[in-house]
Amino acid sequence: MITPMTNRRRFLATSLGTVLATQMRAAEAHGYIDAHVHVWTPDTTAYPLAEGFTVTSMVPPSFTPEELFAHSQPQGVDRVVLIQMSFYKFDNRYMLDMMEAHHGVFGGVAILDESQPDVANAMKSMANLDVRGFRVYTSRATAEAWGDGMRKMWTCAADEGLAICLLADPDSLPLIHKMCAQFPKTRVVIDHFARLGMKGAPTPADTDNLCRLAEFPHTYVKTSAFYALGEKKAPYLDMGPLVRKLRDTFGAQRLMWASDCPYQVQEGHTYADSIAVIRDRLDFLTAEDKGWILRKTAEKVFFS
Repeated sequence: MITPMTNRRRFLATSLGTVLATQMRAAEAHGYIDAHVHVWTPDTTAYPLAEGFTVTSMVPPSFTPEELFAHSQPQGVDRVVLIQMSFYKFDNRYMLDMMEAHHGVFGGVAILDESQPDVANAMKSMANLDVRGFRVYTSRATAEAWGDGMRKMWTCAADEGLAICLLADPDSLPLIHKMCAQFPKTRVVIDHFARLGMKGAPTPADTDNLCRLAEFPHTYVKTSAFYALGEKKAPYLDMGPLVRKLRDTFGAQRLMWASDCPYQVQEGHTYADSIAVIRDRLDFLTAEDKGWILRKTAEKVFFS
């Protein structure tokens, strides 16, 4: 016999199920990850700048997590990968403190002195603080000079499941390829399309050199810094062919979107325009592609 109470319980269970399903769909619809953001504070007493930097180097003067959230949260971004800012060089304290203050929101990419004898132990210590990557500035000249310290970092990254994150110039790509061949198990992330298009349209040779890195299954590319590449103006559709080429070559599972804030939100550029390139404006990207580029790839690399 079905009593009124039984009907009520069924109604409540059905209603709860509907609510949970709605919440799950909302989480799937949003939950984006911005894979590349810098933050800093105007408090240079608590967090002094590295030698060679002054407050005039800080443009804008402040970009704290709260200032970031004003741009990112309205676009459905709820997690962010913080990239250690060059103002602080090897002093990663501000990034680490913000990761702790906003636990679960931020992943981290630190900068270490590769010449220190215990660089591998330093990497492991950072990993215990949820740092999952290490930034390396990479021009042709610096890549040619890579020595024992860099090899120790690539070895440790492979052993510990960490990422070497390269802010690379296009002319360094053949040397990066050589390094990947020596360390095929090392997870490598190429920032900002390897800056193809920063000085004009990407050349076929540079594009081919970037795509050759797809030979190594642990290599990833950030589709990011649209404000600085190609025509350098919204809606950034001139970068679409390069996104498509990389999607076809690497697969969406090895691409990740990022804003490169705060630089994306200056001089007339907006956060909304940056994420919209991937989310809304490239009709060749499938829903599954977008899921990987806007969340799942960065989640795998920086939050697992």
